Amino acid sequence: MEALYRQTSALVHETEECFQNLEKQKGTNTDSIEAEIQARIDTIISNCEKLDILVHKEPFSRRQNAKLSIDQLKYDTRHLQAALRMFQHEVYKRRQEEKEREELLTRRFTTNAISERDTAILIDHSLQHNLSLQNAQRGVDDMLLSGTNILENMREQRNTLKGAHRRMMDIANTLGLSNTTMRLIEKRAFEDKYILFGGMFITVVIIVLLIVYFT
Repeated sequence: MEALYRQTSALVHETEECFQNLEKQKGTNTDSIEAEIQARIDTIISNCEKLDILVHKEPFSRRQNAKLSIDQLKYDTRHLQAALRMFQHEVYKRRQEEKEREELLTRRFTTNAISERDTAILIDHSLQHNLSLQNAQRGVDDMLLSGTNILENMREQRNTLKGAHRRMMDIANTLGLSNTTMRLIEKRAFEDKYILFGGMFITVVIIVLLIVYFT
């Protein structure tokens, strides 16, 4: 298990380095790098599934720490997947904008304007209006995507904290901590849950207000 864990951890770091290359080549054809990153993420997910099975074969004294380490790998993997999706969304959006801009520039306009000058003014106005709409839409899309990622990360953190809390309770029972200490831990977890829900509610409200403002 230790060898597989080290291999997977190294693969996570290598994938993070691939993202650096991806950022450097932004604006060019990055399909091959994206495919490589996705393949690495798939391998990491597969290794984590194997580790979930192997961890139950570990001695009890090491099992809790091993589970926490595997959870951290899963957490890092979800972040990598979210980052890749965000990058792909930006690439798709940029290509769509370039396509729409090209279509707009090559479109033949028919008008009843009296002179060529009037026709040019109408075309310029239409182009400017279209670009403004694209910028507004891009801003709303970015905020929605960021809000979605924030909510997803908060849910992941909540699940991670819940898992860590359960393991802490198991360890505490094993070590024989007092009931008072156990109640304090449970109270803190209960308070953290309300803080999490409050943050999610505020984020949703901000996203809704931004959507209303831009539309």
